[in-house]
Amino acid sequence: MSRIVVGLSGGVDSAVTAWLLKQQGHEVVGVFMKNWEADDLEDDCPIAQDFRDVLAIGEVLGIEVRAVNFSREYQERVFAYFLAEYRAGRTPNPDVLCNAEIKFKAFLDHALSLGADHLATGHYARLKGATPQRRLLKAVDGNKDQSYFLCRLNQAQIARALFPLGDLPKPQVRELARQAHIPVAEKKDSTGICFIGERPFREFLQRYLPTQPGNMVTPEGRVMGRHQGLMYHTLGQRKGLGIGGVKDAEEGEPWFAAGKNLERNELIVVQGHDHPLLLSTLLTADQTSWIGPPPRAGARYGAKTRYRQQDAACVVEIITDHELVLRFEQPQWAVTPGQSVVLYEGEACLGGAVITGSQGRL
Repeated sequence: MSRIVVGLSGGVDSAVTAWLLKQQGHEVVGVFMKNWEADDLEDDCPIAQDFRDVLAIGEVLGIEVRAVNFSREYQERVFAYFLAEYRAGRTPNPDVLCNAEIKFKAFLDHALSLGADHLATGHYARLKGATPQRRLLKAVDGNKDQSYFLCRLNQAQIARALFPLGDLPKPQVRELARQAHIPVAEKKDSTGICFIGERPFREFLQRYLPTQPGNMVTPEGRVMGRHQGLMYHTLGQRKGLGIGGVKDAEEGEPWFAAGKNLERNELIVVQGHDHPLLLSTLLTADQTSWIGPPPRAGARYGAKTRYRQQDAACVVEIITDHELVLRFEQPQWAVTPGQSVVLYEGEACLGGAVITGSQGRL
């Protein structure tokens, strides 16, 4: 029997994780992480309700429940990076960094200080083998697989990690929660970035970054409208541009954000989903992080440039301690600087890097 700390969020996935481990005979301690000081935004970031749900879960399961505050660590290690990336015109993925820096670093250290042998979470992923060759695998439920968000973990971190839901489809998880009379069995899954909550993204960013309006222009330089700030737009964005039906535009083709000129504070917009500026066959990335041995130059892998994307066949052209260059067999749509590119070899997640740029057919 092991002593296992389970990160309880107040949702059904982490609750069933705790239930499964207790059913297996382990000593389970539930710990609720507070990563954001909601101050006057309690209605938008329902931390208090989530903690009440955690207490109710603990009572039903008969396990000890604690709380820990990592708001300072989150501000320093995740949110500061989040803002810096938006200032630089990129679109970061804070969930990837949160897993590496908070859940499986600060929280893992806390779990070990409580005498835990392992830290378990409700992530949909699988682990196989032993260190130093332990592998992170995709979940059985392809619709819920979260290995993408775990791509920056290392061998020391996954050596202590447990993901009990990796072999279960989501409908079965909810059914187990019902059978165990877990009070959050029907609770809606949380979506989006946790610290933003339900409020509009633009409204949230305005609290921290000044707006810098500029022009929306075509690649040829024709002004099509105005934007309120490059930080509010990401490559491939269609909604929110406000330039539909412009005179002389090609009728019936929607507009998309396809690039940013930081020096001129211009948003490059194009017409048509398959415009050449939205398609890339070459990708560059930095901040490489590998779970095990790094990929091999010249080898063929699958890659995701965004969550839920199908693995895209690619070849590693350049790989160093800090740089990764991939060439895709088929053009990839809206490859976005700041997002993570994650490499796979079959079911195994090898790790990833942060996208810095892309090019079309060469």
